[in-house]
Amino acid sequence: MTIPLLLRAVLWMVGTLLSFSVMALSVRGLAGRFSIFEILTVRTALGLAILIVLGLARPALLRTISRRRLDLQVSRNVAHFTGQYLWALSLTLLPLATVFALEFTMPAWTIVLAMLFLGETMNRGRVGSVVCGFIGVLVILRPGVATVDPASLLVLAAAFCYASANIFTKKLTVTETTYAIVFWMNLIQMPLGYIGSDPLFFLKIDAQMLIPAIGVGVSGLTAHYCLTNALAIADATVVVPLDFMRLPLIAIVGWMFYGEPLDFLVFAGAAIIILGVIWGLKSEARKSGPRSATRRPDPVAALDSE
Repeated sequence: MTIPLLLRAVLWMVGTLLSFSVMALSVRGLAGRFSIFEILTVRTALGLAILIVLGLARPALLRTISRRRLDLQVSRNVAHFTGQYLWALSLTLLPLATVFALEFTMPAWTIVLAMLFLGETMNRGRVGSVVCGFIGVLVILRPGVATVDPASLLVLAAAFCYASANIFTKKLTVTETTYAIVFWMNLIQMPLGYIGSDPLFFLKIDAQMLIPAIGVGVSGLTAHYCLTNALAIADATVVVPLDFMRLPLIAIVGWMFYGEPLDFLVFAGAAIIILGVIWGLKSEARKSGPRSATRRPDPVAALDSE
């Protein structure tokens, strides 16, 4: 029986949503015993191991790795690692729903940085995305009405760092394969995490910590593998709104497992940000014209993750 394309896209997005939720819970689970640096080291070590296995299975992938743009690779990964650190730290300080809601500002940051550093032009849809992102943040943080938790600024900084990494990635994709970019990502970020870690921290991994340790390493890869497959068979205007279901899902997870309250204004602010992103997507879709024929996803392309 053939599964309709839309249903297949929805199923891939279910995998994406579950993976992001597992990642957040795994970080929470490890935070009591490991520092953020140590958690990120575990993630990149497992990621690198998986990439090496893929490379050994497909030697052509390994031949795409080169040092010709190593300076840009380093710049990208310093920004990406900083974003990962701030995002993981914020998960230990804020309600999960607040972290995920503020993280949705990344598209707005990317639009602004692309205009400044890539020379991309602004249009009505892109301006609308940025403005809605700003308004949504104000609704979530409520400055002047409620005390702004400084940890909220960590998430906004993380979103900015992720957007910066996206700009570097776009420059790298002109000459580099996705496998090479992701390989360098894990290879560069693993020592960055290890420098801030206890040299023998891995000895603290016991049976209780093994599951979240595996979870944080694998979920980061599966989340974007599933997302890339969804984007390969359905339009972004269909897939991205489904990705925003992360917010209610993680809010329910936080409520069930950690007793975190369901904040209406967090949902309201996130809805404004989401509307801005959808506005921008629809504007880009009209500008680009009809979608071309569906292509099969490159499984390795999905590994360029948060």
